[in-house]
Amino acid sequence: MPELNDYSFSINTVDIFTLSTRTTFHRLEDSISPVQSLISTGFLGNAPHNPSIAISLRTLEHYRLLHLRKPSLSIEAFTKVICDSYLIAYCRSYRTALADSFDVYLTILHEVGRRVDTALGRDTPNWRVLNACPPCSHELNGEPPLKFTCMYMMDGGNSAKHMMGIGDRQCGDTQVYTESDYMLPRTFIDHFTNEVLQPCSAHRVNDRLAPDDDIVSDAEEDVSRAHIVADDCSKNWKAAADNDNKRMWAIFNETGIFIAACRHGFILWHADMIKSGELAKYPLAIVAKVLEVIGERTLGAYDIGCGFSSTVCALSLGTTFTEMQSRLCVDSFHDYAHNYVCQTQHHPLGIEGTGLEDFGIAKHIFSASNALSPVIHYASAYHCHMFLDLFFKQWDEDKYANLGTMLLNNYRQALRIISLETVALEEAKTSLGVQDSDLVDWRAEEIQYFWTLGKEPEWDAHAVVYVELLQQMQELKCQASASFNRFVSAALNDYQFTAVSESNFYSANLSQTRKLETQQHFAAKHFAVIQRKVISMEIKLGIANCWNISSPEYQDTLKYMTLRKYHKALNNLQHLVVQQLFELQRLNVSQTAIQNAVKKYNEVASELQPPWPPLECFLDEFNLLRETWQDICEKPWTKPVVQETIRQYLRIQRAKEEIIRCNVEVCRLHTAIVGENEAFARILDALKTSNSPIFVVIHCLDAFSGDKSSGIRKGSDSVEVPSTVTTDQPLENDETEEGLDEDDEVERDIGTLVEFISDMALCP
Repeated sequence: MPELNDYSFSINTVDIFTLSTRTTFHRLEDSISPVQSLISTGFLGNAPHNPSIAISLRTLEHYRLLHLRKPSLSIEAFTKVICDSYLIAYCRSYRTALADSFDVYLTILHEVGRRVDTALGRDTPNWRVLNACPPCSHELNGEPPLKFTCMYMMDGGNSAKHMMGIGDRQCGDTQVYTESDYMLPRTFIDHFTNEVLQPCSAHRVNDRLAPDDDIVSDAEEDVSRAHIVADDCSKNWKAAADNDNKRMWAIFNETGIFIAACRHGFILWHADMIKSGELAKYPLAIVAKVLEVIGERTLGAYDIGCGFSSTVCALSLGTTFTEMQSRLCVDSFHDYAHNYVCQTQHHPLGIEGTGLEDFGIAKHIFSASNALSPVIHYASAYHCHMFLDLFFKQWDEDKYANLGTMLLNNYRQALRIISLETVALEEAKTSLGVQDSDLVDWRAEEIQYFWTLGKEPEWDAHAVVYVELLQQMQELKCQASASFNRFVSAALNDYQFTAVSESNFYSANLSQTRKLETQQHFAAKHFAVIQRKVISMEIKLGIANCWNISSPEYQDTLKYMTLRKYHKALNNLQHLVVQQLFELQRLNVSQTAIQNAVKKYNEVASELQPPWPPLECFLDEFNLLRETWQDICEKPWTKPVVQETIRQYLRIQRAKEEIIRCNVEVCRLHTAIVGENEAFARILDALKTSNSPIFVVIHCLDAFSGDKSSGIRKGSDSVEVPSTVTTDQPLENDETEEGLDEDDEVERDIGTLVEFISDMALCP
């Protein structure tokens, strides 16, 4: 270091661009510290006082840019590149200096960014989530209403693990990274830990209502059915397992991250999964944040969205979730692994308002973030979160730059589906002799069938209960009559005169008499209870005259009860047969269970009138399976050609919805870009930004049906700002290409691009 009375000093420097090894710096006055002198000349010292080495800001920025594009590039690897450039052996002290300087450099950038955001009015809570994605959040006055204001995807990934410390060793870096607005605080997430009790409080609908069960309301039955379906199709998913089973190896502190992103790929929030698997508290925290910040009419996709919907509805979020008309579904990638009953309700293709969205963005995010894993596994908690924050910021910047391209591709895809599949759909409808209304009705009938598959019709279930109650009443009457007859017969046979003094006989029989009276009293009460239930069932079934054993309804119900046992046995057999055929790869179907099912089937089939033949080789006798409870073999929607026609119809409907949504989102993006330029010109007059040409490309599609002008954002006082990009103005006579300035060259390039796109045959 230089002398105290000398304002100039020399220090070792690292600059990958100049390869300088030592530089002399001149302080303007003695009050300026060496660190201030370094930063004013483009260098950053490795320590706040008396730095021993200075690294150029260009070198630090170069590493930041390289790391953003290649997240697996560690500071150690970059230090080795620097050492190789200087033709020296790798020096660990350089790595330490570079790491410390890089932390300070990022802190400076964050502070500069914070001040810029404050000047631009972007420092309000949740500003990023509410404004980062213009197609999602930049709502305009007079735009067509969308069924869902925001569609998002959430999922957990375990590649971003972070190792725990070894034994009782304390981490040297105890800093806490608090500069990210992507990460949800642990205190907020832990609020939902104790809320996760049973998945749903609604009870299952039994095959037959017990005599003392109340009739389940329609709303409760819908919740119960949804829970049954979710229980069946998502029970094998790791995310749906009990929290106690979601453990992780003890060597990891953070076992991964749980993220949420909008349909355009912008990161909404992420949460660290702490020493566990994909616990329910993480998606619950995301849903709570969506309801709080984004608001009503949101559609979220989750790999177990079917079962998680019932979890949300059963907890404290349920009321708000329902009132805000929010919904959860399953992304297309995972939904095909769910059962078909779930697919009819939760597949995006069957949900009105989803467009052509497949909700697969989470897989792309995790695929890109996998490159970050080697850097953060053994890093400190501070650096782990710092690098994650850098990755998410760069990801969002890339998505913003590609917004126009994404909307363009979505528009092209929707137009292609409409132009190609509409012809095939019309031909199929003509050959089948059906209309769109028939396809809608058949799909509704199919959904209703799968919802009620394996469930008894309500009237039949109640009629069975009613007949069983009548049988119990008759049995009680017979028991009471037989008991009374036995008592009278015994009294007559044992009757004899006794002397008054012989009171022992009376005392000996007093206890028996009281027992008989108690039994008679209990039987009378039991009979009264059964009688009240009979009256209640008669009111529910609308029966004016009580059925008796000779009533036609009574006899029909008896026959149905016998057939009912047969249907149950056949349904069980059918389930095992289908399981045997379609799940052979799992090799876990018990042959003993199938043999027992065949035995049970043969027993109940022999009780029918006339008896059905016994089943010997069930795999060769599939015709029997046509006699199931609901025989659908003749239903139109079971035919493959009808199924394909319905699928085409749904795809075309979703493509039309995609066109409507893209029209809205293109106008939102257009308005956001124009408004942003206007705001930058007003707030930062010195800042010049270039206008994105992507929306112009979309506007010039031959089949574009949206509004080509920008709009006015809801709640904004600004007026419509015309686009500054023009493509149809010819050059003036005195204007040549050589005389064009930079802005004119941009407009010329945009015009050339638009003309090229317009000449393309986008829609065959």
